[in-house]
Amino acid sequence: ERAREVTVIDAREIASVSDIWITDPPYADAVNYSELSEFFLGWYDKSIRTAFPSWYTDSRRALAVKGNDDSFRQAMFECYRKLTRNMPDDGLQIVMFTHQDASVWADLSLILWAAGLRVTAAWTISTETESALKKGNYVQGTVLLILRKRDASAPAVFLDEVLPRVESEVRRQLDAMTRLDDASDPNFGDADYQLAAYAAALRVLTAQPIEEIDPAREIARERKSGEVGPVESLIRQAVAIACDHLVPRGVDSSLWKRLSPMERFYLKGLEVESHGEYRNGVYQELARGFGANAYSELLAGAQANETRLKSATEFGRRGLGGDHFGGTLLRHVLYAVHLAGGDEGAQAGLNYLKTELSDYWPQRERIIALLDYLAGLGRVSTMPQWAEATGRIADGRAAGLLAGAVRNDHV
Repeated sequence: ERAREVTVIDAREIASVSDIWITDPPYADAVNYSELSEFFLGWYDKSIRTAFPSWYTDSRRALAVKGNDDSFRQAMFECYRKLTRNMPDDGLQIVMFTHQDASVWADLSLILWAAGLRVTAAWTISTETESALKKGNYVQGTVLLILRKRDASAPAVFLDEVLPRVESEVRRQLDAMTRLDDASDPNFGDADYQLAAYAAALRVLTAQPIEEIDPAREIARERKSGEVGPVESLIRQAVAIACDHLVPRGVDSSLWKRLSPMERFYLKGLEVESHGEYRNGVYQELARGFGANAYSELLAGAQANETRLKSATEFGRRGLGGDHFGGTLLRHVLYAVHLAGGDEGAQAGLNYLKTELSDYWPQRERIIALLDYLAGLGRVSTMPQWAEATGRIADGRAAGLLAGAVRNDHV
């Protein structure tokens, strides 16, 4: 029978060898574990002393690995280096990690990489349920990373070789998830696919040495405010790859490729919203992935759990023809939908498109495709702003009527 030991100890002081290490590390500055432990210790400290006399019942706040600065990264590195040294060559580690910030995932990548570990597999699981008691921009999914010791003889690669590998791995990961998914009862939320892109990038980044990057030096190096390192840049590109790869249901891939970043963000954001997703962080990550820097112009609300996009009526004429989103084909289509919902009906929207778009006829099929997608929003229960209206035709129905008018329009 194998020895068993349950103890409370700083990870940097571990001396015993284990085949498997399971860790749930601090998420940069997202969770203050020392404060949480003090809250629960108020109830449990006496029981703990009785059941486990050798355990301490203090939060040890001064020793907590927390923050998101150089000391946090160094402490995390020391913990995982110690765990790796106390693991046989055929052992493994399981790391539970939850965060939506690319810079935090870049730090995790460097920490695991420098500790001599490589990510070999990852699963995204739902760890939080919706509750009226929970407020704020909390993440509902967690990635389980499976790590093994990296082969010291693995050949080094150059940085410009890594991005194509990241792109291939992200696409493979997302394709595997979408094959498992059920359209009528989805297994994965939109944020899960973002987390999967991070994990896929880590599998590539930690697999072998990269000539231009010394992970231990990167961890110790003082960084300037707002600086984006090479690892963070690669991870951000992984999210961009994921965003481009996950075409919204109902949008043709040929149309998707021709859309601007702001148009893609808006259409993908509508799909996210249709799934009942209102967390601000999800839309922020989408915006980063698409490079939609002015995405806030498209939001009707940006509260932590109340974020959503403007409907055609909520846009009205504001920002039409301006920079960024205002001059795109989709923005003109949205305004035409707004007009079609008024007293003059679909004809008003059609007249606007034919008058204002010099390339109306070459763009006609794209216009119809966009209107068909917007018309479908009127049937989504989580989007009343597209299905309901007072004193006018609802935007979803107006889009459907206008799609019919454009489809039946002939020279």
